[in-house]
Amino acid sequence: REQFDQPVSEFQTIQHKLADMDTKLQAARLLMHRAADLKTRGEDYRKEAAQAKLHASEVSREVANEGIQIHGGYGYTKDFPAERFYRDAKLNEIYEGTSEVLRNTIAQQLLD
Repeated sequence: REQFDQPVSEFQTIQHKLADMDTKLQAARLLMHRAADLKTRGEDYRKEAAQAKLHASEVSREVANEGIQIHGGYGYTKDFPAERFYRDAKLNEIYEGTSEVLRNTIAQQLLD
């Protein structure tokens, strides 16, 4: 997409958004790997799995929302995948444990 006769990717604000988006996704990936590592070693991984799912589902929605913002009006159309990414990300917050249920699981594990 272009604004003012230049690609929006050349704007520092967009570059910062992209950097933040990638950082959040990498953190989610690391949480997932931590939970998987604990499970592989036969250790209790319930808290870490809930943390990974909570963080990943919320971050995926945030990142998808930022993607829509970057695409502007095109982000809302079905001609671009940004709107589908947002729909799918929102579903991930609900499917297999809402954010509230996951927070309850994490808190219970912390207090036990």
